[in-house]
Amino acid sequence: MQVWKTYQEENKQRFLDELLQLLRIPSISARTENKADMFVCAEAVKDSLIKAGADSAEVIPTEGHPIVFGEKLVDPAKPTVLVYGHYDVQPADPLELWHSGPFEPVVRDGKIYARGSCDDKGQFYMHVKALETMVRTNTLSTNIKFCIEGEEEVGSPNLAKFVKANRDKLKADVIIISDTAMLSMDTPSIDIGVRGLSYIEVEVTGANRDLHSGVYGGAVANPITILAKMIASCHDADNHITIPGFYDDVVESTSEERKKMGQAPFDEASYKKDLGIQSVWGEKGYSTHERTGIRPTLELNGIWGGYTGEGSKTVLPSKAFAKISARLVPDQSSVKITAKLIEYFRSIAPNGVTVNVIEHHGGEPYMTPMDSVAYQAAAAAIRDGFGKEPIPVRGGGSIPICSLFESELGLKIVFMGFGLDSDNLHSPNEKFDLFNFYKGIETIPFFHRHFAEMSK
Repeated sequence: MQVWKTYQEENKQRFLDELLQLLRIPSISARTENKADMFVCAEAVKDSLIKAGADSAEVIPTEGHPIVFGEKLVDPAKPTVLVYGHYDVQPADPLELWHSGPFEPVVRDGKIYARGSCDDKGQFYMHVKALETMVRTNTLSTNIKFCIEGEEEVGSPNLAKFVKANRDKLKADVIIISDTAMLSMDTPSIDIGVRGLSYIEVEVTGANRDLHSGVYGGAVANPITILAKMIASCHDADNHITIPGFYDDVVESTSEERKKMGQAPFDEASYKKDLGIQSVWGEKGYSTHERTGIRPTLELNGIWGGYTGEGSKTVLPSKAFAKISARLVPDQSSVKITAKLIEYFRSIAPNGVTVNVIEHHGGEPYMTPMDSVAYQAAAAAIRDGFGKEPIPVRGGGSIPICSLFESELGLKIVFMGFGLDSDNLHSPNEKFDLFNFYKGIETIPFFHRHFAEMSK
């Protein structure tokens, strides 16, 4: 609608300035030294909702980081849309690879560079500004609720308790999440599913202390060597995961689904150039999009042990560590897969070392039915905003709370992400295109209009 475009054009610099202010807050949920920043950020989100026109907004404490809840209720006869997002961000390490400070946002070449610019402050803030646009232009056609949490990047450990204790507060007709990506702004897409997650940490211990590698090397097991061999054993020559039972519950995609996925445009040369790699890699027999969407994976996220400082130190370390995650697809269970990972690493440990496996967090895979009113409304909104039919795709990331929301609230979820896979999520120099930010604010109101009309 022209009235939305006009309002946005008149306020677009202010929209950007407000987002930049939010990005300056180092709301890193994984680090205890940022606990105070989490509360500062939650308050800032609450204030933004009030200024945008919400009837009320509050910061709700949990056993961890707080949750922000707000709502704008216009008519009990109208459908209610629950917006979920998260204000917490990943750690910014390694800091030396950033071209500018991760919490000193800059706009360069039409892109916002800052930690959280796309994941997920920039994306949930589109909904805040969309709310403002609809309120100020008197065009709001639904009731809107917001649930913006501060623990998504650490597995949402306290969200389940909050949801179970606040079913009436969260009562709605659909949940919309903008924490995913599009194929491109020229080829808009909608994620119809996200993968689940299992995350563990493996600790291998040899001797009771670090040893002189000349005196003891060759006679005492080296935990780093052992851990490296254990990790290497998790894949075969075709990059197929070898852990017993790992694929037992995998729902294999049909040839028809794979054919549809193959219609999505993919420029492998540009993909490799963007990443600075010579070739793609992965499970034999599957395309790149299939490997990151319909297939489960097992990845090494970090490994360390021994001496890693400047210069040399000939040491045989006492311990070695690795952080390992598995991305899961329907109908895999994060509980089952975590148990299999733990059992595998314990069972293959050789004599001479002990293995301790720590379970971190997980989440279940989720699929959105394409025949739902929510999906159809989202597809219509994308058509209005982009002038093109969106392509349905399967996302490779994980949003652990999806299955929780559906089981506890009985609601379907629709994904309307406006980021790009190339936005350096979880990496140095995370970015979010200004075009994407403004296009999201422009498109989201169409979803509310279509969902209200289709829900009659």
